[in-house]
Amino acid sequence: MTAGVDLEIASLGARGDGIAELNGQPVFVPYALPGERVRVRLALPRRGGGRGKSSGHLRASVTEIIEPSPDRITPACPHFGSCGGCALQHFADAPSARWKHALVVEALARRGLPADNVRPLTAIAPGARRRADLTAIRRRNDVVLGFNARESHRVIDVTACPVLKSEITRLLAPLRALLADLLTTAERAEIVINATETGLDLLLVSDTKIEHAGYQAIAAFAETHDLARVSRQHTKSSAPETIAQRRVPMAAFGGTPLALPPGAFLQASAEGEASLLASVIDIAGEAKRIADLYCGCGTFTLPLARLTRASHPRVQGFDGNADAIAALSDAANAARLTHLSAERRDLERRPLAANELGNFDVVVFDPPRAGAKAQAKALAQSRVPKIAGISCNPGTFARDAQILTDGGYRLDWVQPVDQFPWTPHVELAASFSR
Repeated sequence: MTAGVDLEIASLGARGDGIAELNGQPVFVPYALPGERVRVRLALPRRGGGRGKSSGHLRASVTEIIEPSPDRITPACPHFGSCGGCALQHFADAPSARWKHALVVEALARRGLPADNVRPLTAIAPGARRRADLTAIRRRNDVVLGFNARESHRVIDVTACPVLKSEITRLLAPLRALLADLLTTAERAEIVINATETGLDLLLVSDTKIEHAGYQAIAAFAETHDLARVSRQHTKSSAPETIAQRRVPMAAFGGTPLALPPGAFLQASAEGEASLLASVIDIAGEAKRIADLYCGCGTFTLPLARLTRASHPRVQGFDGNADAIAALSDAANAARLTHLSAERRDLERRPLAANELGNFDVVVFDPPRAGAKAQAKALAQSRVPKIAGISCNPGTFARDAQILTDGGYRLDWVQPVDQFPWTPHVELAASFSR
C-alpha cells in the first residue's frame, strides 16, 4: 500500500464508490463524494482483466477528507463504514435520488434506448425493510450476527440497523443469545427473517445438529418473542421443517390473504411493493388475459386477478419455485379466483415460447438480478400487445429491454423505485407496447 495521495473525486461509480483519476487510471474510493478533495491510501489494483490480470482500476481508502462535499451528511448507523450493507449513508437524500435516477438513465443510454421517458424516482424511507438475510458465526465465547463487511466474507456484528423494521432490529440481541446455545464453535448459520402481517417468520439455514433441548429452546424463544413461526433448513436440503408455529405467517396481495412458505421472497418493503404494483396495474389496464412470469407467491398475480373485470378473464402465474407456486394456488383457491392458475416452470431453461405468449394481452415479468434474457428473446418474437417489466438491476433490464425493442416493442416509460436507501441498488417498473 501507498499512503498520502491527494485526489479530486469526479463522480460516483455504479457501486457508490467515488471515482478519481491518478496518472490516467481510475481510482475507486469508497465513502467519498463528487467534488471532494481527499487524502487516500492506495491499495492493490482490482482483479478482473482475465487470467489473473489487473483490470487497471486502482482502489483506495480515505485517510482524510480535506474538502468535504456540501452533500455529505452524518451517517445514521454506528456500523456504517464497517458493515457492507450500506454504501451511501453519508450522501444527502436529494443528490442521492438524482444519482440513482441517473443510474437508470445511463443503463438505458448504454444500450441505445431512449432515456427521456424515465420518470422521477420514488423513494422509500429507511426503516421500512421487512426482510433481513443475516449470517451468524459461533466463536469461542460469543456469536457474531450481522451482515458481511464490504467486499469480504467477514461478518460484522450488528446491534442496530436503521434500514430494517424495528421489530426485526429488536430481535437481534435475543437471537444472538439463542444461536450461542444452538451452534458449536466455528459453525455458521444463515437466518432469513420476514416481517409478515401476522408476525415475524424466521428461517434458520444450517447443518448444525439440534438436540431435543435445542428444539425446546427454539419453541420457548418463539413464545417469548411472539414469533409467528421458526423453521430450519439444512444447507443441502430444499425442504424446511417447521419447529415452532404459533400463527401462520401471512401476506395479503391485493387484499387476498396468502400463507407464506418458510423463507418466502417478499418485496423489500410494503411501500415499494405498492409503488411497483401501481405501475403494473396501470400497464395492464383492462386486459382480459394476463401472464405473470417469475410470479413468486403472487405479489402481482393476485391483485391482477382481483382487478380483472372482463368477461371470462384468465390470469396465469409462472415460477420455478414449487413452494411459491403451491402457496399461490392455495390462496387463489381459497379466494375462489377460479380464473387464476399457477404453473411451476423454470423460465430460464424453458421460457414461454412465442406461440404460448400469443394467448395473452399483457405479460408481466419480474426476474432475479440476472434478468430474463431467454424469456426476453421469446417475448421479442411474440405479438403480445403490452409488457410490464419489473427489475432490481438496471443493467440487466436494459439488456432485456434492448432485446424487446429490437424485436419491435416501444419502451413507453420507466419508473425507478428506491426500496434500498443508502445502497447503490435501484428497482424499476417499465411499460412496453407493440
